[in-house]
Amino acid sequence: MDNTQFITDLLGITEPWFIARIATNQVRKRVDIWVEHRPEIELPCPRCDEYCSVYDHGAEREFRHLDLFQMQTFIHVRLPRIRCKIHGVLQVVSGLGEEGSGMTYEFERFVLDLAQECSVESISRLVGIHWHSCWRTVSRAVERGRARKPHVMPQRFGVDEKSFAKGHKYETLVYDIDNGTVEYVADNREQSSLEEYYRQFSKEQRAQVQSVAMDMWDPYIAATKAYIPDAEKKIVFDRFHVMKYVVDAVDKVRKDEHATLKAQGDDVLKGTKYLWLWSQENVPQWRKEEFDSLRNRDLKVCKAWAIKENFRNMWEYRYEGCMRKYFDEWYWWATHSRLDPIINAAKTLKRHIDNVVTYARHRITNALGESLNAKIEKVKRFACGYRNREHYKTAIYFHCGGLDLYPRRKRHALQIIGA
Repeated sequence: MDNTQFITDLLGITEPWFIARIATNQVRKRVDIWVEHRPEIELPCPRCDEYCSVYDHGAEREFRHLDLFQMQTFIHVRLPRIRCKIHGVLQVVSGLGEEGSGMTYEFERFVLDLAQECSVESISRLVGIHWHSCWRTVSRAVERGRARKPHVMPQRFGVDEKSFAKGHKYETLVYDIDNGTVEYVADNREQSSLEEYYRQFSKEQRAQVQSVAMDMWDPYIAATKAYIPDAEKKIVFDRFHVMKYVVDAVDKVRKDEHATLKAQGDDVLKGTKYLWLWSQENVPQWRKEEFDSLRNRDLKVCKAWAIKENFRNMWEYRYEGCMRKYFDEWYWWATHSRLDPIINAAKTLKRHIDNVVTYARHRITNALGESLNAKIEKVKRFACGYRNREHYKTAIYFHCGGLDLYPRRKRHALQIIGA
């Protein structure tokens, strides 16, 4: 078997196509393969399926293919044009790769596989393509995937913000709770940011929304109430963010009391920060004795911790009325505790209680949003941060959008090499 036949079999090239020439460059570690077709073939019209004769050929095109024997491989071909009796002269569809990509389908899939595991800069170095070519491949994949994705509004979704860069620069994320995917990314965290997403859908589609998880950020609340019918019954303030108000209040009580005791020469609260922030069941075994001894002392932070722990019981209720009744009892205790941070936290939650107790019915949180935020943070570390907002959005959609990223051969595409 000669070299030409070996490469033909390796690439899966079949009639009427054949390899006309092969050139290798050992210094550059490069293989160039020229593919041509037999004369007098007929090809289907891209519009009407009628087989037509070849009219002429376009300019030679070069496609990067998967490496052969650790050498960069390029396939050269002049794609034919056909003359259709009905539609005239038309360019046939390339079966090697997408228009303007400069890569075969197989090589583009390989690049996209790598892009899901490492940074664009790393891919550029590993496979020997320019950074911009690699990034264009990722961008095209996102455009392709978003175009294929059905334009429907999730029935249960969450809204959260993600830091883009230092200096209070944020992106608004909308994610599908049931599918675990990012549906939309908008600049900033303003009311208009979320409204951009809502305006994509009709009133009928927005009416199908069952619940929306978010934190107590007024612009998100206002946008949702403006566009989602019966939003007052569908907004659920995230359990984590609600608890954070009380947990932060406990920490503030500890700090104030520690400063007072330290001034008196008592360091009993030194190094105990997380003992009061942890849930009771999460206190490490080796610190339980220390914690029990602290709780036996007459400390303000002990009372604050007890109020915090009792507040956690509210999330067990399955009916809004019962949840609200429990909160009212807890609220009386919290506001009569004579602990200003606890009182302020309780009053803040009281103002938003209508959309705290909706948790009893919908049982959703922003936990998925926090998980996606962690994944996005990992992507940022891969890239050593992003300076371009559009690139940042593209990366989020690529890694978290649940998109069908890979190219597909188009109808009537010429089958030049094996799939």
